[in-house]
Amino acid sequence: MTTAEAQSAPPFILYLDGQEYADEMTGLSVWVSDLLLPVYGREVTSQQPWCPRWWEHLEAVARLHALWLAWQEHTDPTAGASGPAVWHRDHLGPVLAELRSPAGPFAGCKEGSHRAKTAPFAEPYDKHPGL
Repeated sequence: MTTAEAQSAPPFILYLDGQEYADEMTGLSVWVSDLLLPVYGREVTSQQPWCPRWWEHLEAVARLHALWLAWQEHTDPTAGASGPAVWHRDHLGPVLAELRSPAGPFAGCKEGSHRAKTAPFAEPYDKHPGL
């Protein structure tokens, strides 16, 4: 990627806040609701969970946003004829496998029910232990 391409690429959603974050979430939620889920959603089961409030799982927001950015890049006519195949192989499958894993961010969520998760705790790093 050239410097010009990097500067014109949209920022990753975790770097946004306020109105920029809200605007990006609006676009992402339309893409998830209108394209991703109707085409690729598959049935919700205990082995393939999905949270109806996916936007409350920051990991899901990050993964879905990255998937959406890749979709925009790989479905653009400049991506060439194989662009969509690359998106399916390299992006869609791995992201959905992680999100919908029984141990993924939607574990415990059911259709019509969101369950908040507790993130692991890390103690502060002490750069001089024992001193």
